[in-house]
Amino acid sequence: MALLSISEPGQSPRRSHANKHALGIDLGTTNSLVASASPDGPKVITNEDGCELLPSVVAYSKNKILVGQLALNSAEQISSVKRLMGRGSSDIKHKLSYTLTNAESGGMPLIETSAGLKSPVEVSAEILKVLAAQGKQYLNAEIDGVVITVPAYFDEAQRQATKDAARIADLNVLRLLSEPTAAAVAYGLDKKLEGNVIIFDLGGGTFDVSLMRLEKGVFEVLATGGDTALGGDDFDRAIMHWVQEQSQIELQQEQIAELSSIARNAKHVLTEEQTVEIKFSAWSGVLSREHYYQLIDPLIQQTLKACRRVLRDASMEISDITDVVMVGGSTRSPRVQEKVESFFQRSLLNEIDPDQVVALGAAIQADILVGNKYDNDLLLLDVNPLSLGIETMGSLVEKIIPRNTTIPVSRAQDFTTFKDGQTVMSLHVLQGERELVEDCRSLAKFELCGIPPMVAGAAVIRVSFQVDADGLLSVEAEEQSSGVKSSIVVKPSFGLEEKEIEAMILASHREAEHDRDLRRLKENEVEALRIIEAIKSALAQDAELLDEAELKSLQQGLSTLEEALKSDDADLIQQHSEALNELSVTFAARRMDSQIKTAFKGKKLEEVDR
Repeated sequence: MALLSISEPGQSPRRSHANKHALGIDLGTTNSLVASASPDGPKVITNEDGCELLPSVVAYSKNKILVGQLALNSAEQISSVKRLMGRGSSDIKHKLSYTLTNAESGGMPLIETSAGLKSPVEVSAEILKVLAAQGKQYLNAEIDGVVITVPAYFDEAQRQATKDAARIADLNVLRLLSEPTAAAVAYGLDKKLEGNVIIFDLGGGTFDVSLMRLEKGVFEVLATGGDTALGGDDFDRAIMHWVQEQSQIELQQEQIAELSSIARNAKHVLTEEQTVEIKFSAWSGVLSREHYYQLIDPLIQQTLKACRRVLRDASMEISDITDVVMVGGSTRSPRVQEKVESFFQRSLLNEIDPDQVVALGAAIQADILVGNKYDNDLLLLDVNPLSLGIETMGSLVEKIIPRNTTIPVSRAQDFTTFKDGQTVMSLHVLQGERELVEDCRSLAKFELCGIPPMVAGAAVIRVSFQVDADGLLSVEAEEQSSGVKSSIVVKPSFGLEEKEIEAMILASHREAEHDRDLRRLKENEVEALRIIEAIKSALAQDAELLDEAELKSLQQGLSTLEEALKSDDADLIQQHSEALNELSVTFAARRMDSQIKTAFKGKKLEEVDR
């Protein structure tokens, strides 16, 4: 006979042993956290020293690996590695306290350590291992799955790098959840928010802003923006640069970590005090809060610029916003709060610890995804930050999933062959907002082989794009009559910086008219080439069906259209394409009659009926 678990009246029952165990992990640039949800609510898990925040710092030696607070005391500490995830060497703009070297096969740079070269993914995996161990010890059980948060503007490469780090740490990733969405989950349940909510998330190394609609348990992201290379670390760097200018000290690489720590401490002091004394090497000076604000105001303005863009993307005004949720340790800055409150013209929500809110939301979602039921089921609808498409003839981009489309999403579109007998199709997957391939970012290339030879335009190739809940893209191409297919999971070697994303979006607006005209020209050129190819092929086979005058007229039409193709005049090309099409109508009818007669030659009527 089975035993039943009971509790005293008024007390909530503890979970049965059958419930699975999940963790929410906020893998941050400066600090990381791990949390777990229970019927009593989500809770951030502390380490053995009672600390909730784990510094996102790793130090390697030949014999051991130090993570967190222990690593902060090492001369070879590796910090802010989140900024390197999914990035190429050319993307790294800031001077670091450690040395990078290019990866042999391209992609992410490698970090030089006493234990050899390490990738940013390996370093992140060490942080994840410690967080998972914390959670395992607290729950006294094996971990069935984790939800890891990432900036909303992380692209496919950065998300994939995060998943790779989790795999190295031997963690089962239930979902990658955007940090603003995780914060909305925590606030949505705690405050029962409904309406149009801005999540302003300024962490140590990244900034996200998301506009979400919250209604009856549905969290829908309407638009998202931000900067994956902007955060509190940049406030520290502003102070560091000021110290360098004042002291005239030529900063050596081994001094970067020391000065960074001094700047961080000064920033924290200025949150409470009007001035702070700074001592570095043989120099000392005083930094006032007023001057500090002058140093960081341009950085705060960058965040507000992203807020304006998100409002524009969602076709909303400031007056449409019902709540502004502050997330991330850097939102503790009085200056940040003052500027954001002034911009949105409303009081800010920051009752939940801004350092903890993301991890708490991730823990709630992890608990649901692992099969346990928290207060209620949530439907989380994120969006993809840039359009995804494929290259077509004329170096044009056909957008299959537009930017700000709710994910997960699956879209398909049919394409066809350009030439007779074509048995292979090359597929080029692209990301961006412009009309031409050269103005967008290449994500992947693959081929569909084994297409049955047919006349041009007869084959139907269905290209399917699927973006999963983690924002990762897979593409499949299938020829419909034969069933031959090919697919690829898009895993770029490096990611985009927010400035590049912003530039791509702004360029798409600025060049919209030019791109529209250029696309029309290219489409007309492709259509003209198709007509020319088809008529030349037909003449090669059946020119005898035309008399001399008709043949001369078609050849003249071909020559005129080929000449028009040199003009870059879309109207002229279209005009001569239509004229040549008209000239070929009689020829096409005769070819059809001839092919029917050939097919039926020598057959009786009853055989044709069968």
